[in-house]
Amino acid sequence: MRLIPQDAKRGTMVPVEGMAVEIDGTRVELAAGAQVRNERNFIVLPMALPKSALVKYKLGADGKLQRAWILSPQEAAQPDAKP
Repeated sequence: MRLIPQDAKRGTMVPVEGMAVEIDGTRVELAAGAQVRNERNFIVLPMALPKSALVKYKLGADGKLQRAWILSPQEAAQPDAKP
């Protein structure tokens, strides 16, 4: 099991173009140094993102995507932490 911060939000991520994605229909720019990790915890380059993926993600103070973790079926089945 990998460590995904409990305060990470859940959403569906779709690549848009260049350094942008949509999360639940909202366009989000990737921050400099942003990391998207696949189910095996390997870094996925922006041009290799899947067409749609259930993720947990964290945005920076500027609203840009800092980190995202593509969820495995087991991780997706886990309930989100209560605030």
